[in-house]
Amino acid sequence: MRLGGRHVDRVFRVVGSKSDAACSPLAASWRRSMEHYGLDPATNAAPDLVEAPDLAQRQGELGSFLALAAPKLDQLFGLVGASGCGVLLTDAAGVVLDGRCAEADAATFREWGLHPGADWSEAREGTNGIGTCLAEKRRIIIHRGDHFMARNTALSCMDAPIFGVDGHILAALDVSSARVDETEGFNRLLAAAVAQSAQAIEAANFRAFFPDARIITAENDETETPVLLAVDEDDLVIGATRAARRAFGLELCGPFKPRPAADLFGRDDDPTAFEKAERSALIRALARSEGNASQAARALGIGRATLYRRMRHLGIQK
Repeated sequence: MRLGGRHVDRVFRVVGSKSDAACSPLAASWRRSMEHYGLDPATNAAPDLVEAPDLAQRQGELGSFLALAAPKLDQLFGLVGASGCGVLLTDAAGVVLDGRCAEADAATFREWGLHPGADWSEAREGTNGIGTCLAEKRRIIIHRGDHFMARNTALSCMDAPIFGVDGHILAALDVSSARVDETEGFNRLLAAAVAQSAQAIEAANFRAFFPDARIITAENDETETPVLLAVDEDDLVIGATRAARRAFGLELCGPFKPRPAADLFGRDDDPTAFEKAERSALIRALARSEGNASQAARALGIGRATLYRRMRHLGIQK
C-alpha cells in the first residue's frame, strides 16, 4: 500500500473537485502544490537540505536579525518546549536558519527535517506551516492532515510571518509538534504565542533599524501586527512597518519615501492624530517606569534628552 493512501486519495479528490471545500484556502494550497509545483503527496523523501556553505551564507546575510531574534526564540521555547514542541526561524525562502528543541527530542526533530538547513518552502514540501505562511503572507495553522505530503501528516505547525523594514517578508516563525495528543484547540493557543513572538521580533528589528528615531505606535484594530512609525528630529516620518504602511495607505513594499508627519496625520490647530499617539505612548512609558525618565526612554528606544524635548513639546509634566 502506498504511503498515506487515504490522505493521498483525499488530496487528489479535493484538488479535482468543484465543491465548496475545494475552494477553501487549504485546497488552494494543495492545488498549488500539485499543479504549480508538480509535487506528489505520496513522496517519502526527506525534506531537502541546503549545502553547509549555502546555509552559512544565508545565516550571515541575516546575522544581525538572527542575533536580535535569538532571545525571543529562547522565550518562546521556554513557553512551549515542555509540551514537546520545537521552535524554528526561517528566511524568506523557507530555509530553517535557527531553532530550539529539547535535547531528548533532537533526534526526532532531525528525522522530521525540523532543523537548520532544511528547506520547508511550499515549492519543496507542498502545504506546510512554514511554506504556506510565507506563500500567503499570513498567520497559519497546518494541523496534521492539512499537510500536502502524507509523510508530514503527523505534524502540527503554527506559523507567523515577520516583515522587514522595507515591507517585504523577511522570515517565518514556526512552532512544530509531532505529539499524537495535540489538539486543534491547543494549537490555537500555541499559534497565539507564535504571533506575539513574531510581532516582538518584527518590532525589535524595526527599532534597531532606526536607532536615532522616535518610534510611534499607532492604534489599529484591523491588524495584529506592529503598527510602528519612525520619526526623525525634523518630524519627518522616515519608516513604517508593513502594517503601518497599510493602515495609512502607503506603498506596501520597497523604499520608504519620507514625508512630513503633519502631511500624514493632518494639519489642524488641535493636536494631530500623530501627536495624540505620541503623547499616549510617552505617558504609558512614564507610567510603566513609575516616572523614571531614563527607563522610559530606553523602553521607547530614544535618548533621555529626546524624551524630555518631546515631553515639553507635547505639554507632558513629569
